[in-house]
Amino acid sequence: MSLLRVKSNGLGWVKIFSDFNSLFFPEFCLGCSSSLVQGEDILCTGCILDMPRTGYHLADSNPVAEKFIGRLPVKHAWAFLKFRKTGMVQHLLHQLKYNNQPEVGIRLGKLFGKELNDSGKNEFDLIIPVPLHPARLRTRGYNQSAKFSEGLGASLNVPFNEGISVRRNNTQTQTKKNKTERWDNVSQAFDIKDGEVIKGKRVLLVDDIITTGATLEACGQQLLESGCKELSIACIAEAQ
Repeated sequence: MSLLRVKSNGLGWVKIFSDFNSLFFPEFCLGCSSSLVQGEDILCTGCILDMPRTGYHLADSNPVAEKFIGRLPVKHAWAFLKFRKTGMVQHLLHQLKYNNQPEVGIRLGKLFGKELNDSGKNEFDLIIPVPLHPARLRTRGYNQSAKFSEGLGASLNVPFNEGISVRRNNTQTQTKKNKTERWDNVSQAFDIKDGEVIKGKRVLLVDDIITTGATLEACGQQLLESGCKELSIACIAEAQ
């Protein structure tokens, strides 16, 4: 038997074992819990197609970008999905933030990154996630915005760095605060650890959910003051 034939048989056995393993130990979609079929990863095709996309990256202006007018000079500002209570996006973000499923963030980042690439919106030198305070990072084990950044970076072929922007204060949750209270809560929350890394760079700042934009404004101001050439924003979802 030739070496080529042995290699071919070996690959065949790998596929048979993989199919057998999938039959008895199937992987499930983290969006709808249905079994994933061959070629699907983390999310099934149906969930990917049904995601409530905003399409903001395809328009000249959008509601997320309008939040920063007069507050923060951004070139682009987008949210990938629409967040509604009890909807699919809320379920996925719950899996990402509270159910130890960082793969959800990576997968969503790859999906949005591909859409940005396909629409010619790849104009960045560096991707930076909004940081978590070290205490919260230890509790969760990872930064959900960094996982989304990782997926974006993979699709856009742009490096991401979660060590540049740091959170100096362990701020309270923003959920029940009004617009003024949100800004007071985060206005002095961020520092830039290594400004030389971002000088002259086109930075994409990434967060999970955008509501008033106070957290992104505070973090973005620090990046601009530290010398970043151009600032854009991308979020997983916009609260509706």
